[in-house]
Amino acid sequence: MSPPESAPAMQVPLLDLKPQYQPLAAEIQAAIERVCASQHFILGPAVRELEASVAAYCQCRHAIGVSSGTDALLLALMALGIGAGDAVVTSPFTFFATAGTIARTGARPLFCDIDPLTFNLSPTAVAELLERQCERRAGELVHRGSGTRVRALMPVHLYGQLADMAPLMETARRYGLKVIEDAAQAIGAADETQHRAGSFGDAGMCVTNDAALAERMAVLRVHGGKPKYYHALIGGNFRIDELQAAVLNVKLPHLDAWTAGRQRNAAFYDAAFARAQLGSALRTPHVQPGVRHIFNQYGVRVRDRDALRQYLTDAGVGTEIYYPVPLHLQQCFAYLGHRSGDYPLSERAAAETLALPIYPELTETQLQYVVDSIAAGYRN
Repeated sequence: MSPPESAPAMQVPLLDLKPQYQPLAAEIQAAIERVCASQHFILGPAVRELEASVAAYCQCRHAIGVSSGTDALLLALMALGIGAGDAVVTSPFTFFATAGTIARTGARPLFCDIDPLTFNLSPTAVAELLERQCERRAGELVHRGSGTRVRALMPVHLYGQLADMAPLMETARRYGLKVIEDAAQAIGAADETQHRAGSFGDAGMCVTNDAALAERMAVLRVHGGKPKYYHALIGGNFRIDELQAAVLNVKLPHLDAWTAGRQRNAAFYDAAFARAQLGSALRTPHVQPGVRHIFNQYGVRVRDRDALRQYLTDAGVGTEIYYPVPLHLQQCFAYLGHRSGDYPLSERAAAETLALPIYPELTETQLQYVVDSIAAGYRN
């Protein structure tokens, strides 16, 4: 693809949060001022309010606010007692934190390939792994290749669409596995029965329906101390701070409207790409019937992905590649012994997918410019 012949007609960034912030600026500043006036910066009333709101939003009984999505996964693994000698089944096509937190506990990531339509963990691949590569030994499910105990399943709700949870949950029940949902990209996403992300398994914010597990996570996020300075457990400093919670309390009531904006933009793209008649050069995202896809990303499969991305950059269109190297081929996981070709569907997705601007404040003019730029790129 040759570069555009003239300067970009407009700029369409991958993400611009300023339009979201501006109408909420006064309310956010007031919330920050209240925290500063209170001088209560750790686990105060704003955190408790946020936890209650997120739990209700995710259809769960308990929410434990932590310092990051990565720490939420790590905390859930720690609370379930997963560590050295254990294994957790997950996807190789996801952000590094998914498998990285498993490895940080001393456990082993066991990868399964993805569904090529949704990019989410394939229930069929999970069932085949457990049936063909694992066996019962003294009441425990053991992975024959590594000798590790298979303890949990960690599906990822990638790009804002739920993994196919019904068969995954059935497989988990059959083998006695815990389920930890990586829902960092999918708050508010739901399946065809309107069950929301985070309400199936044992983690999310973290969110859970298990009171004892919620209490254990709340203790572990403060170095395992309860009461203060008395430590029955070894935890970490996983606390969300009061300022972040105060800002999120302002933003959360607007989340459904922002999601509707992303869904509207996705529908515009779908129709505009259909009109552009790009054939096999571009495939729009597949949405499972009846689900609530929140379109955290709008990821398309494209021909000549890297050349197209450069063309769009020259045209003023921001893009991102989620994720260029699947986890089983990352250097830090070389000890797992995987090679290119082990998970071909994940490897193909890593080579073909491209995320386009989808944030709710985009105008139809900007969206059409993205489509027109892609069409022009393939014509050149």
